[in-house]
Amino acid sequence: MAKIGIFFGSSSGVTRKAAELLEEQFSDVELIDMEEDYDDIEQFDAFDILLIGSSTWGQGDVQRDWVDPLYELDNEHPDFSGKKVAFFGAGDQKTHGEHFLSALGKMHDLFVSLGAKSYGFIPVSGYEYKFSLAEKEGKLCGLGIDDVNQDDLTQERVIAWANQLKNEMGL
Repeated sequence: MAKIGIFFGSSSGVTRKAAELLEEQFSDVELIDMEEDYDDIEQFDAFDILLIGSSTWGQGDVQRDWVDPLYELDNEHPDFSGKKVAFFGAGDQKTHGEHFLSALGKMHDLFVSLGAKSYGFIPVSGYEYKFSLAEKEGKLCGLGIDDVNQDDLTQERVIAWANQLKNEMGL
């Protein structure tokens, strides 16, 4: 059975809530809060599947707890060949629609460049934003959560996405 690591950074609690809901949907899973539980990039080695969560800040930046780990990954270039990865995170599509979920796009590009295979792409329908680095070939490269404008859809979206991942990854 595949071992799943849910690595997340959360400032306001939205991405944490999604990570905890995802944890309930899978077996053999470990939740890693990037602020409290993360030590170094070797922690990724213990997992076959990486669910990566981050909100988007400023000009499309990752949540602050991800800054140093991503820098390390980019500089040390670990081999993630054979790993499955999927991305989720919070954003505000109306107030910050010019960078909606762009952090997920940046993280996607890095993890894929290290050899990981990306899963969990979703349709852009249901979201209204101007631009996103997370949009790849007409789909979002992960699950977008907007608790500011669509909080009533969060639980439904997370559960549906978890089921999608189970199907795509053969879990």
